[in-house]
Order: sequence, then structure tokens, then C-alpha cells
Amino acid sequence: MAWIPYAPARALLFRLDAEDAHDLTLRTLERVQHSPLLNLVAQPRIDDPVTLAGLHFPNRVGLAAGLDKNARCIDAWAAMGFGFVEVGTVTPRPQPGNPRPRLFRLPQAEALINRFGFNNDGLDAFIRNVNRSHVRQGRAGARPLVLGLNIGKNASTPIERATDDYLIGLEGVYTQADYIAVNISSPNTQNLRQLQGDAALDGLLQALARRRADLADRLGVRRPIFVKIAPDLDDGQIAVIADALLRHGMDGVIATNTTLARDAVQGLPHAQEAGGLSGRPVAHGSNRVIAALRQRLGPGFPIIGVGGVMDEASARDKLAAGADLVQLYTGLIYRGPDLVPTVARALRDSRGAGR
Repeated sequence: MAWIPYAPARALLFRLDAEDAHDLTLRTLERVQHSPLLNLVAQPRIDDPVTLAGLHFPNRVGLAAGLDKNARCIDAWAAMGFGFVEVGTVTPRPQPGNPRPRLFRLPQAEALINRFGFNNDGLDAFIRNVNRSHVRQGRAGARPLVLGLNIGKNASTPIERATDDYLIGLEGVYTQADYIAVNISSPNTQNLRQLQGDAALDGLLQALARRRADLADRLGVRRPIFVKIAPDLDDGQIAVIADALLRHGMDGVIATNTTLARDAVQGLPHAQEAGGLSGRPVAHGSNRVIAALRQRLGPGFPIIGVGGVMDEASARDKLAAGADLVQLYTGLIYRGPDLVPTVARALRDSRGAGR
């Protein structure tokens, strides 16, 4: 367990504006991660190895993209016991994202609404941060883990030119990523979710597959590509996406991003704010998409389940729906770092009991 109890820290953080608290946390982790003060948040990593898409995950619990958009705190996340960490979303050029306020807490529902809009420092700064991490450098004492780098498009890039941005991102992160995550499901970049449609998705995935093949030939290594999709999809849309993933040789899917639905939070303060809803209320929709994907994709295709993992039970529900791995974001904000080993241990023990 981390040396700092999270409940009093959360009480202080929740007195601040949500984005100010987010930024303060990242700045603090960035400053302490290469110092003895890292022991204040470090905790044992649960050993529950699994191999998916040719990658060896130390355990089944990862950090979801969006929490560390600029890859500033990779070594701090590793110290918390994650088996894998996904950072980004990064866009080719820096961009400020949407105007503030753009992050809202709904504590009665253990939820957040955000409309950040891919705010980030751009691809060059992102890669510099990745390269500075002790994990990526392989330094003595750094915990090895699987590192996912999540790419997206700039808001100023027309949707019909979105593939250009994704290809720039793919090339930019290729040598430093263990896997590349392609974010086509944020609700906070105009028209982005159109890329989940039939023709647009085919065009994007075909272009990514071809560029990946070129990079693999040139560099001698084939990086897995995972595609991150939305929870707000019907069965027909899910089938189209699943078939496209198989057709174009994608290596996995991340299900799901935040939701636009508000049914579960009606009447709560901030419930009608624009943006994506995350946390406990998205769990059911996420699990529905995971189950439909698993049925369509078959037993061997890697699925990362994200959305509403707040405790042991909600994590087990993800695996029961068909996920192989889970990711945390909002749960980490509400429950703190101890959620990482708690969930990892529950998943390990539940699988052991089922043998």
C-alpha cells in the first residue's frame, strides 16, 4: 500500500477545481518520480502475467489514456503497480483543447464529465517525455511494463484528412511504443466518431495497416495496433467495427471511451455539461459493447475493458463480459492508488478460483 493514505489527500484535492486538482497531481508525480519521495506512492505490483498480441503483461491492470496526456509520469505509474500504462492522446501538433471549465466531478455517481478536446503539447514533446522515462530507458530499478502510446487527430485537421494525422502519429510513436492505440472515439473532437463508420473506418484502418507494414519492413519490428471505440454503439455498428478490425489485421480493441448518455446521472449537479461521462455509470454500456465484441471476434482476439472499473466486482465484470485486461482512470481518482493492486489481486484470485 502507498505510504500516503488517499482519503485525506482526496478530501483536499476535491476542494479544488477538478482540472486544477488534476494538474497538481500530475505536477507532483512528475517531480517525485525520480526521487526517494516516490516511495510515498509506490506499492507492490501483483504478479499475474498474461501474453496478448505478442506482449507480456506483468498483470491485467493498466492506466487508461487521457489521464497523462503528455507522458509526463510514466515512472510514477509504474511504481503504483500497473502492469501496463497507456499515455496520450497525442496529436501531431500541440493544441490547447477546449475552453475551461472542461472537467466536472459527479461524486454522488462516482463519475466525471470531461470535454478536454485532446489538449496536449504535441508529438515532439510527447516523445521526449517517453524517452526520458526510466522505464523506457531500461534503467536499473525501474519496473518494466507494457507501454501503450495513444494517437489522435488535431481539431484543426478536417475530418476528411484525419488519416494524415493518424499516419503521422503512427510513425512518430512507432519505435517507442509497445503498442499503438488509435483513438477514434473521443466525443470532444468534432466529428471524430464518424471514423467509426463503415467506409471511414475501412479507409483509416487500411492506411494504418499499410504504413505499419512499411515500418515493420524498414525497422524489423511489428508493433501491435489497438483501436479505441465508444460505448454509444448499437449492435450493427459493433459488428461493422469488429469485422473491420479482423479484416485489416488489427491486434486488439479498447472498449470503451466515455459516453454521451446521461440517463444514469439525471438530476445531479453538472449532469448536463457537454462532454464524455466516465466512471461507474458507464460500466453497463462498456460491458455491453465488450460482450458483443467478444461474440463477434471470437475467443482469441485481445480486448482491453475500460469504463467504470471502481472496485474488485466491477473489474471482474469486465472479464466476465469478455475482456482480457482492464484499465483505470476515474476509479483511480475516486479510490486512489491502492485500487491498482486491489483490482489486480482480485482478477488473479478470481481466475485461480475458476481453474
